[in-house]
Amino acid sequence: MKSEELSVRIRLKAWDMAYKAKASHMGGNFSMADAISVLYTDVVKIDPKNPDADDRDRVVLSKGHCCAVMYALLAQKGFFPEEELEHFGEDGSMLSCHISKKVPGVELSSGSLGHGAAVAAGMALNGKLNDKNYKVYAICGDGECDEGSIWEMVMFAGQHKLDNFTVIIDANKMQAMGDTKDIIDLQPISEKWRLFGWTAIDVNGHNHDELRAAFNASHEGKPKVIVSNTIKGHGVSFMENSLWWHYQIPFNEYYPKAIEELNAELERIGGNL
Repeated sequence: MKSEELSVRIRLKAWDMAYKAKASHMGGNFSMADAISVLYTDVVKIDPKNPDADDRDRVVLSKGHCCAVMYALLAQKGFFPEEELEHFGEDGSMLSCHISKKVPGVELSSGSLGHGAAVAAGMALNGKLNDKNYKVYAICGDGECDEGSIWEMVMFAGQHKLDNFTVIIDANKMQAMGDTKDIIDLQPISEKWRLFGWTAIDVNGHNHDELRAAFNASHEGKPKVIVSNTIKGHGVSFMENSLWWHYQIPFNEYYPKAIEELNAELERIGGNL
């Protein structure tokens, strides 16, 4: 399955999961769906049948509240049976509403923002010190970049020249309480990371060709950050650029309307309904 189709399918599944679990954060889930679809389809080397192999690439979802699309992707890729997705958010389920290490293919239980990316940098350093060939990827939000621990990580990774480490910033320009520019304006964010010794690449985070090129771009001697410029709630008209869908749960007429729009997109790109 191509990454373009996968990105729509995991949005569909995540929307259904959130509806049944009365869960939120769909706006941030949908904005990062394209980047993780490209990452898992065309970039990372992880065997779903042996997800703890020592030489596997590591992926850390630092914005752990946006776990629904990640769970849907891991199930689609064969890390665990898709039937498990029906239990998302239930008491006793491994599929908690912040991403959990109990799930095959998940490296870290995260959600305390800023922490996941820092742990991922430690994983990358461990690989360097032990002459391992694996690569490490961390997915952050742009609002998450307000956290001081992110900037400690940026300085640390730059100083140690962790060129086995890539951070993807899901830059959807919104966070819990408003637009990122009004909370703490970090622009120009790419230039800030470059000043700390990173290769920084800006892309349209919904263009799979741009994402693939950025993941494959050389960054010898430096860690890499991909600033994935996205639209919160991308793929569903009433969710796009709406802060309401940071916390709102799918309900009433919104539930079938989103499914209708996503199915139309799946048919447009030639996916089988």
